Amino acid sequence: MPRIIPIKDLKNTSEISEMCHKADEPIYITKNGYGDMVIMSMENYEETIHRLNVFKELEVSEQQISEGRTKDARSSLVSMRERYGL
Repeated sequence: MPRIIPIKDLKNTSEISEMCHKADEPIYITKNGYGDMVIMSMENYEETIHRLNVFKELEVSEQQISEGRTKDARSSLVSMRERYGL
C-alpha cells in the first residue's frame, strides 16, 4: 500500500530517510491535501530507471521487428566477429 505523508513531515529528515530505505516503493508527499511530490531511496530510484531503460529498449526492439528490420543471428555473430576480430 502506498505511503502518503504531508509536506510538513519532511522536516524530520532522519525519519523520512529511514522510511525511504525501508519502503520498496515511492513515498507520496501531499501539500494542502493534494499530491505534490514523490520521494524514494537512491537504490529504488536507480532500479526504477534501469527498469524503464529496459522497457524502452524492448519497445525499440518490438518496433524494429514490426518494421522487418531484423538480422539472422548467425550472420550477425559472424559480422561482429569480423568487425571486432574475435
